[in-house]
Amino acid sequence: MKLDILAFGAHPDDVELGCGATIAKEIAAGKKIGIIDLSRGELGTRGNAELRDQEAFRAKAILGVATRENLQFRDGFFSNNEAHQLEIIKMVRKYQPDIVLCNAVDDRHIDHGKGSKLVSDACFLSGLRKIETELDGKQQVHWRPNLVYHYIQWKDLKPDFVVDVSGFIDKKVAAVEAYSSQFYDPGSKEPETPITSKNFLDSIDYRARELGRLVGVSHAEGFTVERYVAVSGLDKLI
Repeated sequence: MKLDILAFGAHPDDVELGCGATIAKEIAAGKKIGIIDLSRGELGTRGNAELRDQEAFRAKAILGVATRENLQFRDGFFSNNEAHQLEIIKMVRKYQPDIVLCNAVDDRHIDHGKGSKLVSDACFLSGLRKIETELDGKQQVHWRPNLVYHYIQWKDLKPDFVVDVSGFIDKKVAAVEAYSSQFYDPGSKEPETPITSKNFLDSIDYRARELGRLVGVSHAEGFTVERYVAVSGLDKLI
């Protein structure tokens, strides 16, 4: 299955929180998008791996992504090494995305920065012909995405560009709320965490509103880049 965009997250819910509205907008425009979760989030304070599997499936349906896989790396302990890079390379070559989205380059959770660098490095290596991989018994063809963008998560990083996601924030919130074990629930008896407060849930909207305000739209999501982003002309900027 050839995808236009492949989004990676260290944990289930990273993609939804970081770029859920952008994904919803691109799908509405006819793009084919997939999500790859690196781990099952088994170290999370609330819930468990099996429950988060179910929540990820519900979020997939809400966003309308074409496919979602979980590589089952060890939550908290995966590394940016050859073994993990090869697993990412297999996914990049399998889906041949033009654009890859991945975790924030720097964030509160150590897996986010690790996942960001791991995916970015693997995207480069995936284009090298002499790295041979097989999937389902078949030799894979080398493939390097044209673009790798990093979404913004907990930390208030300065974006290199923003995407106007006006009209799609409600779908993002719905996809996030599919992870009912992880976020604000006044009836929950589970321990509190930095992401279980009402303020955090509300921040999904108000942070997007703030970025939108800065560029003159209702809501926006921000991304950082490792290379220059080019436009075909000055009139292509909004």
